Amino acid sequence: MNRQRKNILVICGPTASGKTHLGIELAQALNGEIISADSRQVYRTMDIGAGKDIAEFTTTKGAVLYHLIDIVDPDRIYTLYHYQRDCYLAIEDIQNRCRLPIIVGGTGLYIEAVLKHYKTPNVPEDVSLRKKLTERDKDDLLKELFNLDPVLFARTDRSSKKRVVRAVEIALFSQKTPVEWGHPNPPTLHPLVLCVRWDRKELRHRITERLRNRLDEGMIEEAQRILASGIDRDRYEMFGLEYKYAGKFIDGELTREQMFHQLEIAIHQFAKRQETYFRGMARRGIAIQYIPKADFKRAMQIISHFMFT
Repeated sequence: MNRQRKNILVICGPTASGKTHLGIELAQALNGEIISADSRQVYRTMDIGAGKDIAEFTTTKGAVLYHLIDIVDPDRIYTLYHYQRDCYLAIEDIQNRCRLPIIVGGTGLYIEAVLKHYKTPNVPEDVSLRKKLTERDKDDLLKELFNLDPVLFARTDRSSKKRVVRAVEIALFSQKTPVEWGHPNPPTLHPLVLCVRWDRKELRHRITERLRNRLDEGMIEEAQRILASGIDRDRYEMFGLEYKYAGKFIDGELTREQMFHQLEIAIHQFAKRQETYFRGMARRGIAIQYIPKADFKRAMQIISHFMFT
């Protein structure tokens, strides 16, 4: 086991795996602060559907400070470039106060981009263009990407249509506007990465129960408020599965029972994709220690093998 001194802790895992609760427990034990790694939790008003669970950060042992939650309005475009920039700033701020940064979340691309200092482009999302590109065949998009930017083509994950669409979007933008790639002088990071893992059947049960709870807490009503704010519908559809299916119910396309069943299946599939991504992170050189069932004691046993600065 690599026992290099660590200066940042990362807790990742699929949705409903208990990573936030584990992160809070570890923050209290290790003088740490949480940095959210969730592509939706940055947006204000999106609370229940995005699973912010803000109340958990206040415990009987005191409050745990958190970062990169509720920092922009839903109508603002917030990209991976912005997240990487803000995460680096949060890390430096926490470390300057002699505390431990703990990145917690399920958006694997955000985590990997920060840890590996990806040269992310400062290119805004174009919702209408992305919708048109998504409707096209992936092979056709790849041909266009190669013609537009062979270098970007070579470094794009061509197995993912979503990534190919984003690459074409970047290539088209760069035809008219110079693109800034990456951030100067990112902090030196020596991470310890813990990934929460559950038996597939247990995780499916946790997902289903959490979905029931969120509906009881007012997830549909929250979606109605967001739609009533006048947000562009195409942009609304990008805010994740919960809001997408809630919108279908609000529009009368699905009954409540149909919405629940289809959303439940979609979240199960999403969790599998998250687990696949984290395995890919390990193959791409990020050492990962697995924590069964978000077990705090097991996490502390692993952490005890490392010295944090």
